[in-house]
Amino acid sequence: MKKLFILLALSCSGNLYAQKTYQLSKIWETDSLAVPESVTPVGDGRQMFVSLIDGTPFDVDGKGGIARITTDGKIINPMWVGGLNAPKGIAVMQNKLYVADLTEVVVIDIPSGKIDLKIKIPEAEGLNDVTVDSKNTVYVSDSKNGIIFSIKNNVATPYITSLKGSNGLKAVGTDLYIGAGPVLWKADANKKLTKIAEGFESSVDGLQLINKDEFLITCWNGLVYSVHSNGKFNKLMDTRGVMNTADIHYDQKKKIVYLPTFFKKSVIAYKLH
Repeated sequence: MKKLFILLALSCSGNLYAQKTYQLSKIWETDSLAVPESVTPVGDGRQMFVSLIDGTPFDVDGKGGIARITTDGKIINPMWVGGLNAPKGIAVMQNKLYVADLTEVVVIDIPSGKIDLKIKIPEAEGLNDVTVDSKNTVYVSDSKNGIIFSIKNNVATPYITSLKGSNGLKAVGTDLYIGAGPVLWKADANKKLTKIAEGFESSVDGLQLINKDEFLITCWNGLVYSVHSNGKFNKLMDTRGVMNTADIHYDQKKKIVYLPTFFKKSVIAYKLH
């Protein structure tokens, strides 16, 4: 009887820690936006910023900008700030919006909607994603050179230089999660790299946390995955050839994924359940 009890307990324990299978259900889709790449919430939680390439992904053409939309999909301003060059990743820190703009990080004052400054990133060729850690350090990836830079006091320095194709970034405390090619990595405060998961069907683009043990990642060509910290992952969406899946935001309280569709020119909200 004792042996049977132990076996039953182990079986139940295994079920408790089984990886959850998620699904995505569409809630809404915006009207047309000029090639949206990334989305992040405004501080009030009722609006969102959207980076707009409005051209090809790596052209210095001054056509790009930032839009503002509501969290229920209405476009407030289709070009809140303009004159940017294929902007991609965006992040908010202390009433400032930090924008990856090819070779520099543009800092926009949110209350006024004016550009405060442009931080030149040394030798950058293709800045892509931006995130901010718990100590207000800004990180930006240069996908073309495989370098991640840290920015403190408006000065950029190389932080991690060994990950080819570095793209999606997510700072959690003093840890930095990185999507580089088909691999998800974690860098701790000492820059020690640990491989979390690998084997995605394309290169990682967007990167968000579902909870402390699970992630959502996108691959630009139309793939969305849920990923467990044990390295296992499930495919939630495959729209290859139909719709791009760019740099997402996930609202953990509402359990809503906000997904820019790039050349499909919209942002779509999905319920994660």
